[in-house]
Amino acid sequence: MQNKGLIKVFAILFGLVCIYQLSFTYITNNVESEAEEFAAQKIDASVENYSDLRDQAEQKYLDSIGNKDIIAGITYNTAKDKELNKGLDLKGGINVILQISVEDIIRGLANDSKDPAFNKALTEAREESVTSQDDYIDIFFEKFDAIPDAKLASPDIFANKTLSDDITYDMSNDQVKPIIRRKVDESITSAFEVLRKRIDKFGVTQPNIQRLGNSGRILVELPGAKDVNRIQNLLQSTAQLEFWHVFKNTEFGGFLAQANQVLKNVVSEEEKATEVIDTTKQTDSDIDDLLADAEDSTAVQTNNPLFDLVIGPGAQGGPVLAYFNVQDTAKVNSYLSMPQVRNLLPAEQRYARFVWGVPDDETNATGLYALKSNRENQPPLSGSVITDAQQTYDQVGRVAVSMQMDGTGAKIWEEMTGYASNNQTQIAIVLDNVVYSAPGVSTGAISGGRSEITGDFSIEEGKDLANVLRAGKLPASAEIISSEIVGPSLGQEAIDSGMLSFGIALVLVLLWMIFYYGKAGLFADVALIVNILFIFGILAGLGAVLTLPGIAGIVLTIGMSVDANVLIFERIKEELAKGKSQAESIKDGFSNALSSILDANITTGLTGFILLILGTGPIKGFATTLLIGIATSLFTAIFITRLFIDGYGKNGKSLEFATGITKNLFKGMNTDFLGKRKVAYIISGILIVISLGSLLTQQLNLGVDFVGGRTYTVRFDQDVSPTEVQNILEERFGNAEAKTFGPNNQLKITTNYKIEEEGTAIDEEIQEGLFESLQPYLPGDLSEDEFINGSSDKTVGIMESMKVGPTIAEDIKAASFWAVLGSLIVVFLYILLRFRKWQFSLGAVVAVFHDVLIVLGVFSLLYKFMPFSLEINQAFIAAILTVIGYSLNDTVVVFDRIREYVNEHTTWKLGKTVNAALNSTLSRTLNTSLTTLVVLLAIFIFGGESIRGFMFALIVGVVVGTYSSIFIATPVMFDSVKKKSSIQDKEEKVEEEATA
Repeated sequence: MQNKGLIKVFAILFGLVCIYQLSFTYITNNVESEAEEFAAQKIDASVENYSDLRDQAEQKYLDSIGNKDIIAGITYNTAKDKELNKGLDLKGGINVILQISVEDIIRGLANDSKDPAFNKALTEAREESVTSQDDYIDIFFEKFDAIPDAKLASPDIFANKTLSDDITYDMSNDQVKPIIRRKVDESITSAFEVLRKRIDKFGVTQPNIQRLGNSGRILVELPGAKDVNRIQNLLQSTAQLEFWHVFKNTEFGGFLAQANQVLKNVVSEEEKATEVIDTTKQTDSDIDDLLADAEDSTAVQTNNPLFDLVIGPGAQGGPVLAYFNVQDTAKVNSYLSMPQVRNLLPAEQRYARFVWGVPDDETNATGLYALKSNRENQPPLSGSVITDAQQTYDQVGRVAVSMQMDGTGAKIWEEMTGYASNNQTQIAIVLDNVVYSAPGVSTGAISGGRSEITGDFSIEEGKDLANVLRAGKLPASAEIISSEIVGPSLGQEAIDSGMLSFGIALVLVLLWMIFYYGKAGLFADVALIVNILFIFGILAGLGAVLTLPGIAGIVLTIGMSVDANVLIFERIKEELAKGKSQAESIKDGFSNALSSILDANITTGLTGFILLILGTGPIKGFATTLLIGIATSLFTAIFITRLFIDGYGKNGKSLEFATGITKNLFKGMNTDFLGKRKVAYIISGILIVISLGSLLTQQLNLGVDFVGGRTYTVRFDQDVSPTEVQNILEERFGNAEAKTFGPNNQLKITTNYKIEEEGTAIDEEIQEGLFESLQPYLPGDLSEDEFINGSSDKTVGIMESMKVGPTIAEDIKAASFWAVLGSLIVVFLYILLRFRKWQFSLGAVVAVFHDVLIVLGVFSLLYKFMPFSLEINQAFIAAILTVIGYSLNDTVVVFDRIREYVNEHTTWKLGKTVNAALNSTLSRTLNTSLTTLVVLLAIFIFGGESIRGFMFALIVGVVVGTYSSIFIATPVMFDSVKKKSSIQDKEEKVEEEATA
């Protein structure tokens, strides 16, 4: 090997760099362990809420020593910024995809136009976008163009004052479209920046925020974040701050009384209309029930539909009309929006807008306000005039938010406060349609533009509000269309199980290599450990995120790294068997194995790139570690291993590449594999027919990734029956599924209840319903907050949750289809380019289709019976692509040997050449497959419940892929060659041209 000294220097320096990068993780882990011990000593476990108090004490400790020098000028804070990032599944936290409403942006650009054509196109676009893969704006333009004589450049739509510099009345629709597209993109970019500023101020370490294409979707990942509700509100809040004059409750007393009187009749008639009884089917036993219903209906006449919901009056002359329970607000809203009720308002109150105040956490009560709105529903002053906002305290020590306005806002604010002072009225401060406070003004007009928001909120809520106002408002509403929430305790369990499986797999592989190859195997083990060091060092240096599938990718890389060494060692053994010297055998063995190693790793690398491009979240983590592992395993196998064994054979030193037990394994094999291909075709045909039959009848267990819905991992303090729980939840949600997930005290609960409705209110409704339904199985002292949120060491409650909206589910399905199809096309083209015969590509792709169909069939047949989840989700697609890569890895090694033998043995018939190639690579094929299976089984058994289905798919794929590379790919290639000497003739011609 040339430049051996240079490679040694590079390997040593690169190893030191990796150790340096990983040292930051070591430092942070040490400091955080000290902080944990400090908190445990300070807060006894007998104290109420000790876990939360320990978290606070731990954070205070870290804050106090954050900038202290630990070693060589490195502080905890600097080390924390450079540590190896952990994903949500290892650290806990929240991952959401926000959909910025393009419809809201378009409405805003049109100044909320009332044009019928414009609004018709918006409505139709909204309905179609639910199931369409096209962008909303494309659908809107298509619907608008379908309306006769509709002009985007109408003064009632986009040719308005706001867009006068860009759009004129004489423009065609095609001229306006690119301008609107650009404006929409600018608004989404603005939303992205607003969210980034909010997240930066939130205090979460290593946040990740990125735009997803041009669809208006924004991915936000916050590892380690615990207060889920706070984060969701922060992300979705549009910060639509408005200042309104507000009516006094004395002005609305008469209206509310009249409304209640009208509602008596309206509600009674509606209830009667819904009670349709088929009297012809009544039996004698039903008469009593009918009489009871009649009595109930007469009782309705004496009820007060509106007043019965009031739980308290507002202060005399104040802005609160009355107080209601939060759960009754929807009903009150429906009452007050009825035309019969709205018609009761006098002329001066015709445009009154009813809104709610901030709910009281203890009483669950909220106040009803009436804002002095107008025909356009535009406030006298909006939050766009805010130039700065800070969390402060008011005169009595309550949390407040102080704001500063610009010149225009200061002038309007002075006018508003002057009016309120003169008329002894209040000004409502409304944020996102919620009244935070409605103070009166007793000191005259307020000049200078300074104002203050007070309310019953915590310091964190005050900071969040100031942060939102300072960062700016979102240009449109943002809905969470997909979310994944992992509790910190589940993350720690994932770390423990992941590292355990990693350690067991590593030890088994190291022992196997020594058992099979003796001292040479020991050198391969050293190269393998160096490889792992390189992988973790590169991950830390690049700032990549380590996930549980990422750990699986690293462990799979161990198998691939071993594969490269196996290829090299097997070739060296072949060269020794030819009677060559050891030095020459080592040289030729490395040289001859290089082609197979490169081909095998490139095919796997291509599927890894497709995963990286099309995958999201943990799948990207898997692809990242897989690709890094491919590169480092190539380097360590080709160069590091050779550094150890290259000296043997010189100066009389010898090295055995086998042990006494394995020395003669697979030696002299001469199996007629092609002669058995018809039997293999029959077996594979039967398996494929069974798989297709199951896929058509039983189908697949599609996860929420593909069908949409919500799924919760709920842990109990006792074993529970999934059937009982499912029956209870079906009564509550109509549609629900409960399955044991890991131990018998843990269930995976899935429902698509109200999945098409967005907003945190729906999420909270389902979580509340889940808690109430599951109470018989939960500890009696467990609160709803503990069940949903809980502490970092919680052992009961929701451990993990995930939500996928129907729109994004369709997108995931489409992306998965193109990922699989794209990988097949790319690999087909690569093999065609590499081997220059379409028969090789055909054999490889047929084998891959064979493998994928059988894996799908196994999942379809077994998902109802297996004690672990066999859902078809994004992780499964990653497994399928990995199976494709692995199957091709095996196949390419065989094809490479066939090509080599065709050139070496020019007088042999093709059948003899193929059989000889299969026999010569059998040792490598079985050795690599066995090693990889040992690795995968270790992860399957010890790696945690969340990736057990993922590992099962890989295990089935490796077994089937090993079989197909021998009995499907090669025979199909052989049978597709019409003239059995054609490959041979082609290779000879190429060789002759090269010689000439």
